[in-house]
Amino acid sequence: MSRRHTGIRALAAAALLVPLAACSSSSTSDGEGDGTTAAKAAGFPYTVTNCGVKTTYDAPPKRAVTMNQHTTEVMLELGLKDHLAGTAYLDDKVLPKYEKAYDSVPVVAKEYPSYEKLLAANPDFVYGGYASAFLAGDGRSRSALAKSGIKSRLNVEGCAKKPVSMDDVYREVREVGSTFGVRDRADTWVRGAQRELAATAEKSKGRKALSVFVYDSGDKTAFTAGGRGIGNDIIKRAGGRNVFAHVDKSFSDASWESVVKNRPEAILILDYGATTVAQKKKRLLDDPVLQDVPAIKNKRFAVLPLSDMVTGVRAPEAVRKLAAQL
Repeated sequence: MSRRHTGIRALAAAALLVPLAACSSSSTSDGEGDGTTAAKAAGFPYTVTNCGVKTTYDAPPKRAVTMNQHTTEVMLELGLKDHLAGTAYLDDKVLPKYEKAYDSVPVVAKEYPSYEKLLAANPDFVYGGYASAFLAGDGRSRSALAKSGIKSRLNVEGCAKKPVSMDDVYREVREVGSTFGVRDRADTWVRGAQRELAATAEKSKGRKALSVFVYDSGDKTAFTAGGRGIGNDIIKRAGGRNVFAHVDKSFSDASWESVVKNRPEAILILDYGATTVAQKKKRLLDDPVLQDVPAIKNKRFAVLPLSDMVTGVRAPEAVRKLAAQL
């Protein structure tokens, strides 16, 4: 079972354990540097307020542990392999360009580590992708880490109070870059992402927006993408219209009756875990309740890895890939 079924479905409860103040950034100085000479690193001290937690960094963290795939990939994209003391919880394979770097980083746990196992990695910084990474009930709350002298960060989608957009992706990458003294690398990545998105938008110009239903998983109900997460923005930029954009959650359960009522023209299947894309397609195509849905009639499917649909460095490329399929 995906950690999002225990984490995202419990997001409302988790939110009570994670400060809900809007994620915002400020720094005493925003210089650039490679972060290798901590005492003299440019851009420090750096102060940032992330998901209600204000933290000042006098130097880049040296022993970071990432929990959830998209946080790991942000670090690797920014060339921060040597700052990683460990990683945990992949949803699918890391991108080929990250494989060599990823293989050199210790895996602390296949899923979320216990608090004791996390401390055993001797981190000075923990970077979580979902609110479930810092559940107090599991002993890994940000306040508990702080009492142990460990700074932390939660991906901005984990505490968003409004729909997440590509601007939040840029902010996530820039703030991580500033935290580790490599803001220049982050800015370079953002400029490249903006060019890629502009090129995709140009190719998609004038196309009619297709109504899209995201199928993550589920049998009795459909686990799908709502309007709060970056997935909604990805679909819109790719030339689609999320039929559950009105749902004020990143992911949520929906009844099959509501799927039928919304008559999606295309179905986006999220690829991850033990259930294959072929099995998911078969489940949808064989369901008698869905036979009058246009996407089912026309067998119009698109596929993206789950890790493409979260607030991380894959998001701009996900727009291009989905646009091509739609």
